[in-house]
Amino acid sequence: MDFVAGAIGGVCGVAVGYPLDTVKVKIQTEPKYRGIWHCVWDTYRQERVRGFYRGLSLPVCTVSLVSSVSFGTYRHCLAHICRFRYGSPDAKPAKTDITLSGFASGLVRVFLTSPTEVAKVRLQTQTQTQQRRPSASWPSAAPPVCPVPPARSVSGPKYRGPLHCLATVAHEEGLRGLYKGSSALLLRDGHSFATYFLSYTLLCEQLTPTGHSQPDVWGVLVAGGCAGVLAWAVATPMDVIKSRLQADGQGQRRYRGLLHCVVTSVREQGPQVLFKGLTLNCCRAFPVNMVVFVAYEAVLRLVQGLSM
Repeated sequence: MDFVAGAIGGVCGVAVGYPLDTVKVKIQTEPKYRGIWHCVWDTYRQERVRGFYRGLSLPVCTVSLVSSVSFGTYRHCLAHICRFRYGSPDAKPAKTDITLSGFASGLVRVFLTSPTEVAKVRLQTQTQTQQRRPSASWPSAAPPVCPVPPARSVSGPKYRGPLHCLATVAHEEGLRGLYKGSSALLLRDGHSFATYFLSYTLLCEQLTPTGHSQPDVWGVLVAGGCAGVLAWAVATPMDVIKSRLQADGQGQRRYRGLLHCVVTSVREQGPQVLFKGLTLNCCRAFPVNMVVFVAYEAVLRLVQGLSM
């Protein structure tokens, strides 16, 4: 039931947080944006509401599987660790056990999420990519004696949808293109999910009323929201690098790998570039993870109530 509850919680979370995720990706990959509201206004002005939901269909279709694997892996790893260390899967785990299980959960999900993250980032950023292409070969000065005909204009976006994006990336860049940025994704998800589950467990313990074994719905809301904020605070630097690596490849490539991307980004825009989108990530994380954990706990408690 942890797999089922995780799937339901994940779908609810992505429905709440996707528009802010689009803004976050654009801020991280495009230096032209001066802040959150500038990005929001520019996206709305150019593409209206649909611009905030580019690439949504693939995450909605896959997030149930990914969230299911995340929560299921965490619970099963924790049960095996408790059985190995204490002789019973129901024994109270130590903080180290929770951290290791969360870390394992983050590592496992990378193999599922990397292709969908590539498609999501490419779709979210392809509008500004299209705008950067030259529309003609005329120089800024007076035209030459023998005019060169203008380059063929781009008739539409390169990617027509998530599946077309995946197929195009696989065709042009091979299997490695689908797992571009996976090294940064591993570094992001491993320690962020360790933080995520550890902070949620500790906060639930603090928010559980005296004489009860579980927190009430308000306790779950607060614990889930705060756990999401702490996890994204830890994850944001590698999330910036991941987004840049995955957006790279549309036209001329800038980065040779993770370390080159880090060095180039910091040299060009300063160390603060690694925290681009941090405020937005934290603002998005609170409501999204409130919904995720409330849905997750509600499904588990409903099943427990029906089985009694």
